[in-house]
Amino acid sequence: MTLDLFDDAPEAEPQRGKEAIGPGAFVLRGFALPSVGELLPALEAVAQHAPFRHLVTPGGFTMSVAMTNCGRLGWLSDRRGYRYAERDPQTGAPWPAMPAAFERLARTAAAEAGFEGFAPDACLVNRYEPGTRLSLHQDKDERDHGAPIVSVSLGMPAVFLWGGLARSDKPRRIPLAHGDVVVWGGPDRLRYHGVLPLEDRPHALFGSRRINLTFRKAG
Repeated sequence: MTLDLFDDAPEAEPQRGKEAIGPGAFVLRGFALPSVGELLPALEAVAQHAPFRHLVTPGGFTMSVAMTNCGRLGWLSDRRGYRYAERDPQTGAPWPAMPAAFERLARTAAAEAGFEGFAPDACLVNRYEPGTRLSLHQDKDERDHGAPIVSVSLGMPAVFLWGGLARSDKPRRIPLAHGDVVVWGGPDRLRYHGVLPLEDRPHALFGSRRINLTFRKAG
């Protein structure tokens, strides 16, 4: 993966602030923007060591989202099921170490949302392109549901689906922009969530792509 960096490209004025979307869930508008200069080279390094790939679900469907991992544990899906593993099955090597800039952002965002002491050991990196979507699901493969989820949006805007504790609950539609961070935990930790199909609205740094960093305490 190569990112074209246009540092002097004009950007719309980003939103800032903290929006509650549940008793234990918040959207931190623009929170990641000061870290973007550190995140981009770190993201390049992760993708070089563990390239993006399209996983297969237990039902045999190929995911439209391309993904990779960094940290001690990486999330996987195949015909055998969903799980975490310490090694990349494509290479047999450990996943790339979580970059310091990634971990620092995850910790500070969690603290801003009221979850002090968050220590992620897994970062799932998803790459979205126009038309890519993520169906409603729960993050429930982790051993520790007491830790929050921290989700960082970079690149093209997306519509985040924020559901309830049952799949049948009607989800809210929450627009997310480059630099926004969503944090959820506590009573909201097992909420269903997803992403609507992306519209092609190119971003100055990422072009027709959206990168999502999802930090978890998995082990």
